[in-house]
Amino acid sequence: MMKWFLLAAGMGFFPAVAAQTSITVATVNNPDMVTMEKMTGQFEREHPDIAVNFVSLPENELRQKITTDIASGAGQYDVITVSNYETPIWAGNGWLRPMDQGLPAGYDLDDLLPSVREGLSYRGRLYALPFYGESSMTYYRKDLFAEAGLSMPDAPTWTQILGFAKKLDDRAHNRYGICLRGMPGWGENMAVFSTMVNAYGGRWFDMHWKPQLTSAPWKRAARTYQTLLQRYGPPGATSNGFTESETLFASGRCAMWVDATVAAGYVSDPATSKVAASVGFAQAPHEATARGSHWLYAWALAVPKSSRHPVAARTFVDWATSKGYIQAVGQARGWVAVPPGTRRSTYENRQYLQVAPFAGLVEQAIASADPAHPSARPVPYVGIQMVSIPEFQAIGTRTGQALAGILAGQYPIGKGLRRVQRFTNRLMIQSGRQKKK
Repeated sequence: MMKWFLLAAGMGFFPAVAAQTSITVATVNNPDMVTMEKMTGQFEREHPDIAVNFVSLPENELRQKITTDIASGAGQYDVITVSNYETPIWAGNGWLRPMDQGLPAGYDLDDLLPSVREGLSYRGRLYALPFYGESSMTYYRKDLFAEAGLSMPDAPTWTQILGFAKKLDDRAHNRYGICLRGMPGWGENMAVFSTMVNAYGGRWFDMHWKPQLTSAPWKRAARTYQTLLQRYGPPGATSNGFTESETLFASGRCAMWVDATVAAGYVSDPATSKVAASVGFAQAPHEATARGSHWLYAWALAVPKSSRHPVAARTFVDWATSKGYIQAVGQARGWVAVPPGTRRSTYENRQYLQVAPFAGLVEQAIASADPAHPSARPVPYVGIQMVSIPEFQAIGTRTGQALAGILAGQYPIGKGLRRVQRFTNRLMIQSGRQKKK
Protein backbone atom coordinates (compact mmCIF):
# COMPACT_ATOMS: atom_id res chain seq x y z
CA MET A 1 0.00 0.00 0.00
CA MET A 2 1.94 3.00 -1.26
CA LYS A 3 1.10 6.63 -0.80
CA TRP A 4 2.40 9.00 -3.44
CA PHE A 5 2.90 12.71 -3.57
CA LEU A 6 4.36 14.72 -6.41
CA LEU A 7 7.27 17.07 -6.11
CA ALA A 8 8.06 19.45 -8.89
CA ALA A 9 11.79 19.43 -9.57
CA GLY A 10 12.79 20.89 -12.86
CA MET A 11 11.19 18.82 -15.61
CA GLY A 12 10.29 15.73 -13.49
CA PHE A 13 8.03 14.41 -10.77
CA PHE A 14 9.45 12.21 -8.04
CA PRO A 15 7.40 9.71 -6.05
CA ALA A 16 7.85 9.35 -2.29
CA VAL A 17 6.71 6.13 -0.67
CA ALA A 18 5.27 6.07 2.82
CA ALA A 19 6.97 3.40 4.92
CA GLN A 20 4.97 0.24 5.53
CA THR A 21 5.93 -2.68 7.73
CA SER A 22 5.11 -6.18 6.53
CA ILE A 23 4.77 -8.90 9.17
CA THR A 24 4.39 -12.66 8.80
CA VAL A 25 1.97 -14.58 11.02
CA ALA A 26 2.46 -18.35 11.31
CA THR A 27 -0.75 -20.10 12.31
CA VAL A 28 -2.58 -23.40 12.29
CA ASN A 29 -5.25 -23.88 9.62
CA ASN A 30 -8.14 -24.32 12.07
CA PRO A 31 -11.47 -22.59 11.31
CA ASP A 32 -11.02 -19.89 13.98
CA MET A 33 -7.63 -18.98 12.54
CA VAL A 34 -9.12 -18.89 9.05
CA THR A 35 -11.65 -16.40 10.41
CA MET A 36 -8.80 -14.34 11.87
CA GLU A 37 -7.16 -14.17 8.46
CA LYS A 38 -10.44 -13.08 6.86
CA MET A 39 -10.91 -10.37 9.51
CA THR A 40 -7.41 -8.96 9.04
CA GLY A 41 -8.61 -6.50 6.40
CA GLN A 42 -10.20 -4.55 9.24
CA PHE A 43 -6.87 -4.47 11.08
CA GLU A 44 -5.05 -3.21 7.99
CA ARG A 45 -7.63 -0.46 7.47
CA GLU A 46 -7.10 0.64 11.05
CA HIS A 47 -3.31 0.31 10.70
CA PRO A 48 -2.45 1.25 7.10
CA ASP A 49 1.26 1.21 7.96
CA ILE A 50 1.18 -2.55 8.66
CA ALA A 51 0.64 -5.31 6.09
CA VAL A 52 -0.09 -8.82 7.39
CA ASN A 53 0.94 -12.00 5.59
CA PHE A 54 -0.18 -15.43 6.76
CA VAL A 55 1.50 -18.82 6.67
CA SER A 56 -1.28 -21.31 7.52
CA LEU A 57 -0.26 -24.94 8.02
CA PRO A 58 -1.59 -28.22 9.46
CA GLU A 59 -0.87 -28.54 13.16
CA ASN A 60 2.02 -31.00 13.00
CA GLU A 61 3.78 -29.11 10.22
CA LEU A 62 3.24 -25.77 11.94
CA ARG A 63 4.83 -27.00 15.16
CA GLN A 64 7.86 -28.32 13.32
CA LYS A 65 8.47 -25.11 11.34
CA ILE A 66 7.92 -22.77 14.29
CA THR A 67 10.12 -24.83 16.60
CA THR A 68 12.94 -24.86 14.05
CA ASP A 69 12.61 -21.13 13.40
CA ILE A 70 12.51 -19.98 17.00
CA ALA A 71 15.24 -22.33 18.20
CA SER A 72 17.58 -21.16 15.44
CA GLY A 73 16.64 -17.48 15.79
CA ALA A 74 16.03 -17.28 12.04
CA GLY A 75 13.28 -14.67 12.43
CA GLN A 76 11.12 -15.95 9.59
CA TYR A 77 7.93 -15.28 11.57
CA ASP A 78 6.95 -12.13 13.45
CA VAL A 79 3.89 -13.66 15.14
CA ILE A 80 3.71 -17.34 16.05
CA THR A 81 0.80 -19.48 17.16
CA VAL A 82 1.75 -21.33 20.33
CA SER A 83 0.00 -23.28 23.05
CA ASN A 84 0.21 -23.61 26.80
CA TYR A 85 2.78 -26.36 26.21
CA GLU A 86 5.44 -24.36 24.35
CA THR A 87 4.90 -20.97 25.98
CA PRO A 88 6.42 -21.51 29.45
CA ILE A 89 9.24 -23.67 28.05
CA TRP A 90 10.18 -21.20 25.33
CA ALA A 91 9.83 -18.26 27.71
CA GLY A 92 12.27 -20.00 30.02
CA ASN A 93 14.68 -20.31 27.09
CA GLY A 94 14.42 -16.57 26.47
CA TRP A 95 12.81 -17.06 23.05
CA LEU A 96 9.61 -15.05 23.62
CA ARG A 97 8.87 -11.40 24.40
CA PRO A 98 6.75 -10.68 27.49
CA MET A 99 3.20 -9.61 26.64
CA ASP A 100 1.72 -8.37 29.91
CA GLN A 101 2.98 -4.79 29.70
CA GLY A 102 2.28 -2.03 27.19
CA LEU A 103 -1.19 -3.33 26.39
CA PRO A 104 -3.58 -0.80 24.82
CA ALA A 105 -6.25 0.89 26.90
CA GLY A 106 -9.32 -1.26 27.13
CA TYR A 107 -7.54 -4.58 26.59
CA ASP A 108 -8.63 -5.66 30.10
CA LEU A 109 -6.06 -8.28 31.07
CA ASP A 110 -8.11 -9.23 34.13
CA ASP A 111 -10.93 -10.33 31.82
CA LEU A 112 -8.86 -13.33 30.67
CA LEU A 113 -9.90 -16.65 32.22
CA PRO A 114 -7.44 -17.41 35.06
CA SER A 115 -6.61 -21.00 34.04
CA VAL A 116 -5.84 -19.97 30.46
CA ARG A 117 -3.76 -16.98 31.56
CA GLU A 118 -1.78 -19.12 34.00
CA GLY A 119 -0.96 -21.68 31.32
CA LEU A 120 0.58 -18.97 29.12
CA SER A 121 2.73 -17.53 31.90
CA TYR A 122 6.24 -18.14 33.13
CA ARG A 123 7.40 -16.97 36.55
CA GLY A 124 4.36 -14.77 36.90
CA ARG A 125 4.69 -13.04 33.51
CA LEU A 126 2.47 -13.53 30.46
CA TYR A 127 4.38 -14.49 27.31
CA ALA A 128 1.50 -15.15 24.88
CA LEU A 129 -2.02 -13.73 24.55
CA PRO A 130 -4.81 -16.29 24.16
CA PHE A 131 -6.69 -16.40 20.88
CA TYR A 132 -8.99 -19.20 21.94
CA GLY A 133 -9.12 -21.62 24.83
CA GLU A 134 -10.63 -25.05 24.99
CA SER A 135 -11.31 -28.18 26.93
CA SER A 136 -12.79 -31.36 25.46
CA MET A 137 -16.38 -32.60 25.24
CA THR A 138 -18.64 -35.16 23.61
CA TYR A 139 -20.64 -34.18 20.53
CA TYR A 140 -23.51 -36.39 19.43
CA ARG A 141 -26.47 -36.47 17.08
CA LYS A 142 -29.66 -36.08 19.10
CA ASP A 143 -31.79 -37.20 16.16
CA LEU A 144 -29.89 -40.47 15.74
CA PHE A 145 -29.98 -41.16 19.48
CA ALA A 146 -33.74 -40.58 19.50
CA GLU A 147 -34.29 -42.87 16.51
CA ALA A 148 -32.31 -45.64 18.24
CA GLY A 149 -34.04 -45.12 21.59
CA LEU A 150 -30.77 -44.10 23.25
CA SER A 151 -30.07 -41.41 25.82
CA MET A 152 -26.69 -39.70 26.20
CA PRO A 153 -25.77 -39.10 29.87
CA ASP A 154 -24.49 -35.69 30.89
CA ALA A 155 -21.20 -37.39 31.82
CA PRO A 156 -20.78 -40.62 29.81
CA THR A 157 -18.16 -43.31 30.33
CA TRP A 158 -15.96 -44.68 27.56
CA THR A 159 -17.75 -48.01 28.01
CA GLN A 160 -21.06 -46.29 27.27
CA ILE A 161 -19.54 -44.49 24.28
CA LEU A 162 -18.38 -47.85 22.93
CA GLY A 163 -21.89 -49.27 23.28
CA PHE A 164 -23.45 -46.27 21.56
CA ALA A 165 -20.95 -46.45 18.70
CA LYS A 166 -21.78 -50.10 18.09
CA LYS A 167 -25.52 -49.40 17.89
CA LEU A 168 -25.24 -46.25 15.77
CA ASP A 169 -22.65 -47.39 13.23
CA ASP A 170 -24.31 -47.53 9.80
CA ARG A 171 -21.72 -48.11 7.11
CA ALA A 172 -24.38 -48.96 4.56
CA HIS A 173 -25.34 -45.27 4.67
CA ASN A 174 -21.75 -43.98 4.96
CA ARG A 175 -22.20 -43.02 8.59
CA TYR A 176 -19.95 -44.12 11.41
CA GLY A 177 -20.57 -44.70 15.08
CA ILE A 178 -17.82 -42.32 16.14
CA CYS A 179 -15.03 -40.10 14.86
CA LEU A 180 -11.83 -39.56 16.82
CA ARG A 181 -8.44 -38.14 15.94
CA GLY A 182 -6.20 -40.84 14.50
CA MET A 183 -3.50 -38.70 12.90
CA PRO A 184 -0.23 -39.26 14.76
CA GLY A 185 1.16 -36.32 16.72
CA TRP A 186 1.45 -35.21 20.33
CA GLY A 187 -1.11 -32.50 19.61
CA GLU A 188 -3.32 -34.73 17.43
CA ASN A 189 -4.18 -38.32 18.35
CA MET A 190 -2.33 -38.07 21.67
CA ALA A 191 -4.48 -35.15 22.83
CA VAL A 192 -7.51 -37.43 22.89
CA PHE A 193 -5.72 -40.61 23.84
CA SER A 194 -3.87 -39.07 26.81
CA THR A 195 -7.19 -38.09 28.37
CA MET A 196 -8.42 -41.65 27.76
CA VAL A 197 -5.40 -42.97 29.66
CA ASN A 198 -6.12 -40.55 32.51
CA ALA A 199 -9.78 -41.62 32.53
CA TYR A 200 -8.75 -45.27 32.88
CA GLY A 201 -6.60 -44.34 35.89
CA GLY A 202 -3.26 -44.16 34.08
CA ARG A 203 -0.39 -41.69 33.96
CA TRP A 204 2.65 -40.97 31.80
CA PHE A 205 5.24 -41.29 34.59
CA ASP A 206 5.46 -42.35 38.21
CA MET A 207 7.03 -40.06 40.79
CA HIS A 208 10.52 -41.23 39.79
CA TRP A 209 9.98 -40.36 36.11
CA LYS A 210 9.69 -44.01 35.16
CA PRO A 211 7.38 -44.36 32.13
CA GLN A 212 4.08 -46.17 32.71
CA LEU A 213 3.17 -46.84 29.07
CA THR A 214 2.87 -50.62 29.49
CA SER A 215 0.60 -50.40 32.54
CA ALA A 216 -2.91 -51.89 32.64
CA PRO A 217 -4.68 -48.50 32.24
CA TRP A 218 -2.68 -47.75 29.10
CA LYS A 219 -3.55 -51.15 27.64
CA ARG A 220 -7.24 -50.79 28.47
CA ALA A 221 -7.38 -47.30 26.97
CA ALA A 222 -5.57 -48.51 23.83
CA ARG A 223 -7.98 -51.42 23.45
CA THR A 224 -11.02 -49.13 23.67
CA TYR A 225 -9.46 -46.63 21.25
CA GLN A 226 -8.55 -49.38 18.79
CA THR A 227 -12.02 -50.94 18.92
CA LEU A 228 -13.80 -47.63 18.47
CA LEU A 229 -11.85 -46.62 15.39
CA GLN A 230 -11.27 -49.99 13.75
CA ARG A 231 -14.85 -51.22 14.12
CA TYR A 232 -16.97 -48.09 14.31
CA GLY A 233 -14.84 -45.26 12.93
CA PRO A 234 -14.28 -43.99 9.38
CA PRO A 235 -11.74 -45.69 7.12
CA GLY A 236 -8.32 -44.10 6.98
CA ALA A 237 -8.60 -42.85 10.56
CA THR A 238 -4.84 -42.28 10.83
CA SER A 239 -5.22 -39.42 8.33
CA ASN A 240 -7.82 -37.62 10.45
CA GLY A 241 -6.73 -34.90 12.84
CA PHE A 242 -8.88 -32.23 14.45
CA THR A 243 -9.83 -30.40 11.27
CA GLU A 244 -10.65 -33.57 9.31
CA SER A 245 -12.73 -34.96 12.17
CA GLU A 246 -14.60 -31.69 12.54
CA THR A 247 -15.47 -31.75 8.84
CA LEU A 248 -16.66 -35.37 9.06
CA PHE A 249 -18.96 -34.63 11.98
CA ALA A 250 -20.32 -31.39 10.50
CA SER A 251 -21.11 -33.18 7.24
CA GLY A 252 -23.20 -35.82 9.02
CA ARG A 253 -20.75 -38.70 8.77
CA CYS A 254 -20.37 -39.36 12.53
CA ALA A 255 -22.95 -40.20 15.20
CA MET A 256 -20.52 -39.05 17.92
CA TRP A 257 -17.27 -37.18 18.21
CA VAL A 258 -15.08 -36.54 21.27
CA ASP A 259 -12.82 -33.56 20.77
CA ALA A 260 -12.12 -29.91 21.52
CA THR A 261 -14.84 -27.62 22.85
CA VAL A 262 -13.73 -24.97 20.35
CA ALA A 263 -15.60 -26.88 17.62
CA ALA A 264 -18.98 -26.29 19.30
CA GLY A 265 -19.59 -23.05 17.42
CA TYR A 266 -18.61 -24.52 14.06
CA VAL A 267 -20.85 -27.60 14.32
CA SER A 268 -23.73 -25.47 15.65
CA ASP A 269 -23.61 -22.95 12.81
CA PRO A 270 -25.96 -23.77 9.90
CA ALA A 271 -23.56 -21.98 7.60
CA THR A 272 -20.83 -24.54 8.29
CA SER A 273 -22.64 -27.63 9.60
CA LYS A 274 -25.30 -29.84 8.04
CA VAL A 275 -26.19 -31.20 11.48
CA ALA A 276 -26.39 -27.87 13.35
CA ALA A 277 -30.03 -28.39 14.35
CA SER A 278 -29.44 -31.82 15.89
CA VAL A 279 -26.13 -31.49 17.75
CA GLY A 280 -26.10 -32.47 21.41
CA PHE A 281 -23.34 -31.82 23.96
CA ALA A 282 -22.06 -33.78 26.95
CA GLN A 283 -18.94 -33.85 29.07
CA ALA A 284 -15.86 -35.68 27.83
CA PRO A 285 -16.04 -39.38 28.76
CA HIS A 286 -14.57 -40.70 31.99
CA GLU A 287 -14.14 -44.31 33.10
CA ALA A 288 -12.35 -45.34 36.31
CA THR A 289 -12.02 -41.66 37.25
CA ALA A 290 -13.06 -38.26 35.99
CA ARG A 291 -9.70 -36.73 36.88
CA GLY A 292 -7.79 -35.76 33.77
CA SER A 293 -10.60 -36.96 31.49
CA HIS A 294 -10.90 -33.60 29.75
CA TRP A 295 -8.05 -31.38 28.71
CA LEU A 296 -7.11 -27.72 29.01
CA TYR A 297 -5.52 -26.10 25.98
CA ALA A 298 -5.07 -22.68 24.46
CA TRP A 299 -3.97 -21.52 21.05
CA ALA A 300 -2.28 -18.19 21.60
CA LEU A 301 -0.28 -15.58 19.72
CA ALA A 302 3.25 -14.68 20.72
CA VAL A 303 6.06 -12.49 19.42
CA PRO A 304 9.42 -14.28 19.26
CA LYS A 305 12.61 -12.50 20.27
CA SER A 306 13.81 -13.12 16.71
CA SER A 307 10.98 -11.08 15.14
CA ARG A 308 12.31 -8.40 12.81
CA HIS A 309 9.27 -6.19 13.40
CA PRO A 310 8.30 -6.65 17.07
CA VAL A 311 6.32 -3.42 17.45
CA ALA A 312 4.08 -4.11 14.44
CA ALA A 313 3.78 -7.76 15.47
CA ARG A 314 2.72 -6.79 18.98
CA THR A 315 0.13 -4.37 17.57
CA PHE A 316 -1.44 -7.21 15.58
CA VAL A 317 -1.45 -9.62 18.54
CA ASP A 318 -3.09 -7.03 20.80
CA TRP A 319 -5.82 -6.53 18.19
CA ALA A 320 -6.47 -10.21 17.42
CA THR A 321 -6.83 -11.20 21.09
CA SER A 322 -8.87 -8.21 22.25
CA LYS A 323 -12.50 -7.86 23.31
CA GLY A 324 -12.89 -5.61 20.28
CA TYR A 325 -11.91 -8.46 17.95
CA ILE A 326 -14.50 -10.77 19.51
CA GLN A 327 -17.12 -8.05 19.08
CA ALA A 328 -16.10 -7.54 15.44
CA VAL A 329 -16.37 -11.27 14.66
CA GLY A 330 -19.77 -11.44 16.34
CA GLN A 331 -21.05 -8.57 14.23
CA ALA A 332 -19.49 -9.69 10.95
CA ARG A 333 -19.86 -13.48 11.10
CA GLY A 334 -22.40 -14.17 13.84
CA TRP A 335 -21.87 -14.67 17.56
CA VAL A 336 -21.65 -18.44 17.30
CA ALA A 337 -18.41 -17.93 15.32
CA VAL A 338 -16.50 -15.92 17.95
CA PRO A 339 -13.32 -17.50 19.41
CA PRO A 340 -14.29 -19.04 22.75
CA GLY A 341 -12.61 -19.90 26.00
CA THR A 342 -10.48 -16.83 26.69
CA ARG A 343 -12.57 -14.10 28.34
CA ARG A 344 -15.15 -13.89 31.10
CA SER A 345 -16.97 -11.20 29.13
CA THR A 346 -17.72 -13.66 26.32
CA TYR A 347 -19.65 -15.85 28.76
CA GLU A 348 -21.51 -12.83 30.12
CA ASN A 349 -22.52 -11.61 26.66
CA ARG A 350 -26.26 -12.20 26.09
CA GLN A 351 -25.86 -12.21 22.32
CA TYR A 352 -23.36 -15.07 22.58
CA LEU A 353 -25.35 -17.03 25.16
CA GLN A 354 -28.48 -16.87 22.99
CA VAL A 355 -26.80 -18.78 20.16
CA ALA A 356 -24.40 -20.93 22.22
CA PRO A 357 -26.32 -23.52 24.26
CA PHE A 358 -22.98 -25.20 24.94
CA ALA A 359 -21.44 -22.12 26.59
CA GLY A 360 -22.04 -23.18 30.19
CA LEU A 361 -20.63 -26.65 29.65
CA VAL A 362 -17.53 -25.24 27.95
CA GLU A 363 -16.90 -22.66 30.66
CA GLN A 364 -17.33 -25.33 33.35
CA ALA A 365 -14.98 -27.76 31.57
CA ILE A 366 -12.24 -25.14 31.19
CA ALA A 367 -12.58 -23.99 34.79
CA SER A 368 -12.54 -27.52 36.23
CA ALA A 369 -9.57 -28.87 34.26
CA ASP A 370 -6.64 -29.20 36.66
CA PRO A 371 -3.25 -29.57 34.94
CA ALA A 372 -1.50 -29.88 38.32
CA HIS A 373 -3.48 -33.06 39.12
CA PRO A 374 -4.10 -34.83 35.80
CA SER A 375 -4.22 -38.37 37.14
CA ALA A 376 -5.87 -40.31 39.94
CA ARG A 377 -2.33 -41.26 40.96
CA PRO A 378 0.53 -38.91 41.93
CA VAL A 379 2.64 -37.53 39.09
CA PRO A 380 5.80 -35.38 38.95
CA TYR A 381 4.58 -33.30 36.03
CA VAL A 382 2.00 -30.66 35.06
CA GLY A 383 -0.30 -31.17 32.10
CA ILE A 384 -3.41 -33.16 31.25
CA GLN A 385 -3.12 -34.22 27.60
CA MET A 386 0.58 -33.43 27.61
CA VAL A 387 3.56 -33.35 29.96
CA SER A 388 5.08 -29.89 30.34
CA ILE A 389 8.71 -30.87 29.80
CA PRO A 390 10.80 -30.24 26.66
CA GLU A 391 11.24 -33.98 26.05
CA PHE A 392 7.52 -34.53 25.64
CA GLN A 393 7.45 -33.25 22.09
CA ALA A 394 9.59 -36.24 21.03
CA ILE A 395 7.88 -38.67 23.40
CA GLY A 396 4.35 -37.66 22.42
CA THR A 397 5.19 -37.77 18.73
CA ARG A 398 6.76 -41.25 18.96
CA THR A 399 3.83 -42.54 21.04
CA GLY A 400 1.35 -41.08 18.57
CA GLN A 401 3.13 -42.89 15.75
CA ALA A 402 2.97 -46.16 17.68
CA LEU A 403 -0.73 -45.66 18.31
CA ALA A 404 -1.30 -45.08 14.59
CA GLY A 405 0.66 -48.26 13.90
CA ILE A 406 -1.63 -50.17 16.24
CA LEU A 407 -4.67 -48.80 14.41
CA ALA A 408 -3.17 -49.73 11.05
CA GLY A 409 -2.55 -53.31 12.22
CA GLN A 410 1.24 -53.06 12.00
CA TYR A 411 1.65 -54.58 15.46
CA PRO A 412 -0.50 -55.51 18.47
CA ILE A 413 -1.17 -53.20 21.41
CA GLY A 414 1.36 -54.81 23.75
CA LYS A 415 4.22 -54.63 21.25
CA GLY A 416 3.44 -51.04 20.27
CA LEU A 417 3.37 -49.86 23.89
CA ARG A 418 6.57 -51.73 24.75
CA ARG A 419 8.37 -49.97 21.90
CA VAL A 420 7.48 -46.48 23.16
CA GLN A 421 8.09 -47.52 26.77
CA ARG A 422 11.71 -48.37 25.88
CA PHE A 423 12.14 -45.17 23.87
CA THR A 424 10.71 -43.01 26.66
CA ASN A 425 12.76 -44.74 29.33
CA ARG A 426 15.99 -44.11 27.41
CA LEU A 427 15.08 -40.45 26.90
CA MET A 428 14.32 -39.95 30.58
CA ILE A 429 17.68 -41.44 31.55
CA GLN A 430 19.53 -39.36 28.94
CA SER A 431 17.81 -36.20 30.14
CA GLY A 432 18.80 -36.90 33.73
CA ARG A 433 15.23 -36.91 35.00
CA GLN A 434 15.38 -40.63 35.79
CA LYS A 435 18.40 -41.98 37.61
CA LYS A 436 20.10 -44.87 35.86
CA LYS A 437 20.36 -47.92 38.11
